[in-house]
Amino acid sequence: MGADVGGPHIRSCAGRSTLGVMVGDRAVAILKTDDMAETIRWYLATGFELRDQFPGGDPTWCELARDGLVLQFLAGETPWPGTPTMTGCLYLYPTSVVAVHEELRDVIDLEWGIEDRDWGKRELVVRDPSGYFLTFAEDTSDEPTSG
Repeated sequence: MGADVGGPHIRSCAGRSTLGVMVGDRAVAILKTDDMAETIRWYLATGFELRDQFPGGDPTWCELARDGLVLQFLAGETPWPGTPTMTGCLYLYPTSVVAVHEELRDVIDLEWGIEDRDWGKRELVVRDPSGYFLTFAEDTSDEPTSG
């Protein structure tokens, strides 16, 4: 079922469909977790919104969102064998990386602090309990900082 960009679209997971509306650029990733309760706890502590979970009591699927990034997690039996793995990182674009640093520095372990990169981005990297890297980034014209 196709939809115009910016118009309604259908998402389906865990046998359920929801009607949503695209707002600007948005990435959606479906990732595996071995510990759904810890994943939800960590993402809530990291400022993500829990949009939904299924089933209610002991979820095997959830959807979390922050700064334009939507993550759906699957636990239990998944299409992917083995432990959670990803070689790369997921980018989020908050209004201020410095503000995110202030928000998170005493809440979770930061993989590395704020860095101004050669490619014109200010970045802060965190790593979730499953080992997925999340990079908070914003544009900057400041000189790169040494790593």
